[in-house]
Amino acid sequence: MDHAKLDAALEAVHRAGVPGVFAEVRAGAEVWRGAAGVADVETGHPVSARMRHRVGSVTKTFTAAAVLRQVEAGRIGLDTPIGHYLPSLVPGDRGRAITVRMLIDHTSGLAEYLPYAYPSLKAFPDLAATRPDSLDDHRYTRFDPVELIGMGVGAPPAGLPGGTPGVYSNTNYLLLGQLLEHVTGGSAEECITRDVIDRAGLRDTGFPTGTHVEGPHSKLYESWFGMIDPPRDYSVFDMSWVGPSASLISTVSDLNRFFKLLPAGEIVAPASLAEMRRTVRIISQEGKPIDYGLGLHPVESTDFWGHGGTVWGGGTLAATRADGGRQFAVAVNLQRWNRLDASGRPQPHPIDGALAALYREAMSWDTVANR
Repeated sequence: MDHAKLDAALEAVHRAGVPGVFAEVRAGAEVWRGAAGVADVETGHPVSARMRHRVGSVTKTFTAAAVLRQVEAGRIGLDTPIGHYLPSLVPGDRGRAITVRMLIDHTSGLAEYLPYAYPSLKAFPDLAATRPDSLDDHRYTRFDPVELIGMGVGAPPAGLPGGTPGVYSNTNYLLLGQLLEHVTGGSAEECITRDVIDRAGLRDTGFPTGTHVEGPHSKLYESWFGMIDPPRDYSVFDMSWVGPSASLISTVSDLNRFFKLLPAGEIVAPASLAEMRRTVRIISQEGKPIDYGLGLHPVESTDFWGHGGTVWGGGTLAATRADGGRQFAVAVNLQRWNRLDASGRPQPHPIDGALAALYREAMSWDTVANR
C-alpha cells in the first residue's frame, strides 16, 4: 500500500468539510493508520485512529453472524418462517411466509419502523419534509424494541415476502434480535458479544450500556441536510432506537480484525460464509439498488465485502477483500452534509468525492480492477 497516498486521501476528506476522519488499512502484516482533523471543534482536540466510534449498521454484520452461529448449532432454521419462533410479533400469513433468511437479506417486505417511531421527524422516505427536532426530543428516550417492531409490522408492507428488489428495513434486524433472545434465553447483545465479539477477540467493541461512548472518542456532528447549522454534537444518545440493528461501538482496528477473521472461517463456518455472500437485489436506505447478502454486501464493483453504517453524527465503512488479504475501515464524525434540492434529493458535496477517493485508495482500486 502507498502510505503517502493514503495520508493525502484522508487529509482531502477533512479539507472537504469533515471535522475529523480516521482510518486503518491492513494488507497481510502491513498496517497503515491515519487521522485528520479534530474530535472536538471547540477545543481543537485532534482525532485519533485509536478512538472508539458508533459504527451504525456495521452492527448488522455482527448480528447476522450471531444468527448464523445459531443456525450452525441447530437452534435456528435459515429458511424457517419467523412465525414459528415469534408468532406474536409477526402473526398470521406473513409470519408463515417470512423466513429468517428474508429478515437477514431485507426481502421480508416489512416496512421501516423509523417514520412511525419519530412521527415529527418524517425521515423516511420524504427527506424534503424532514426537521431535526426529534433528534433533541428523543436523545434520552428509551424505546421498547417490541413496540418498534409492532410499528414496522403494522405499517403498509414495503413488498411481498421474498420479493425482489427487497427494501432495507431496520425492522428486520430488531426481529433478529428478538429471535436471538428467544432461542438463547439471554439478550441479543449478550449472544452477539459471546458468539461474535469475544470469539473474534475484539477488546474495544461492545454495545452501549448507557447514553455515552465510553473511552476515548470523538464528538459526532449532525448537520441534518444543512438544517442544523452549525452541526451539533449527538455523541450522547440512547441507542435503543436501533438496538442490535445499529448500536455497536468499535474501533477501526477491531473492525478490520473482525473482517479479516470472517472470510477465514473463524467467525462462522465456510458454509455460513457462502450463505452470507449469496446476494439479492434490494433498495438501500439511500434509495439506491444494491446487491445484499446476509448482513454483507459487495463494495461497488470490487471484490471487497463489508457494510456501512450511520448514526446521528457518525459514519463508518468497513470491508474485506474476498480472499481476506486486505481490509479497511473508515470513520467520520459528520453526517448528512448534503443539502436537499426542492424535491428532497441530496445534492452532491465535495465530501462525497473525497470519501470515494479514500475508499478507492484503501482498496488499491487500480490493483483490484486490473488483477
